[in-house]
Amino acid sequence: MHYTSETMLIRSKDTGGTGVFASVTAAEAGWEFLNMEACRLNKGQRYDGRTGDYEYAHVILGGVCNVRTSKGEWANVGRRPDVFSGMPYAIYLSRHTDFEIEALTDGLEIATCWVPTDEDHPAQLITPQMSQIEIRGGANATRQINSIIPPGFDCHRIVCVEVYTPSGNWSSYPPHKHDVHRVDENGNLLEADLEEIYFYKIDRPNGYAYQRVYNDVRSIDSLMMAQQHDMVLVPEGYHPVVSAHGYTTYYLNFLAGSAQSLANSDDPTYAWVKDTWLYKDPRLPIVDHGMETSR
Repeated sequence: MHYTSETMLIRSKDTGGTGVFASVTAAEAGWEFLNMEACRLNKGQRYDGRTGDYEYAHVILGGVCNVRTSKGEWANVGRRPDVFSGMPYAIYLSRHTDFEIEALTDGLEIATCWVPTDEDHPAQLITPQMSQIEIRGGANATRQINSIIPPGFDCHRIVCVEVYTPSGNWSSYPPHKHDVHRVDENGNLLEADLEEIYFYKIDRPNGYAYQRVYNDVRSIDSLMMAQQHDMVLVPEGYHPVVSAHGYTTYYLNFLAGSAQSLANSDDPTYAWVKDTWLYKDPRLPIVDHGMETSR
């Protein structure tokens, strides 16, 4: 597949109603593993299906729901009304699992990823207390990363994190890539070959972020403006982001590939900037575990 800004930027289909408002399949993306969709439900509505030969991750972006599956049930999942108001809840489901998610509040939003697997792993409820916060970078490249399905999680391929980039800041910076599976002489993983989806939310109307995706030989080199509920596909190469001044950018990352890992390598042209970071942006964290004390 020839990757350009037209094929890597998947525009939102959101009209404000219920149902699926963002989606991409592996076939549409031209890669092997990652599929994703985001949907909205009002109270009493249900989102159901069967995982088949895939492992699934359902991330509750906002709202509260009941989750019933053939591998377990969980009631009153979720708390935050939106991603800017708290920490994440999520459900991991292995293959051959029936599921039903029932909205208990209006405007329930769920982002779902599914990836082919030939392994079985236990169904799990992921709570805010399980999500580790990392304040990464420095100066105006400081950002917040919340782990949801981190490396080492009991699954096959899926990795999932959410990232908050304050007004005017850069993230995924210095530019890094994870498109070659490399190990050292002792077998330690240096870089994984991963497909990645960025799913965007902005804290105020009319906000946006810019994302560049490029590789070393420049067979891919595109700059894209992402807005509310847009997706950017990263098939290979480096992929930095900058948030427009006045707006906080959120993106949900789903990744899958040669290892359940985030091992990556920086673009050597820009790696030097790490040595200039003398402080962390005091505006972070945007969300924290203190918001979850009522649960």
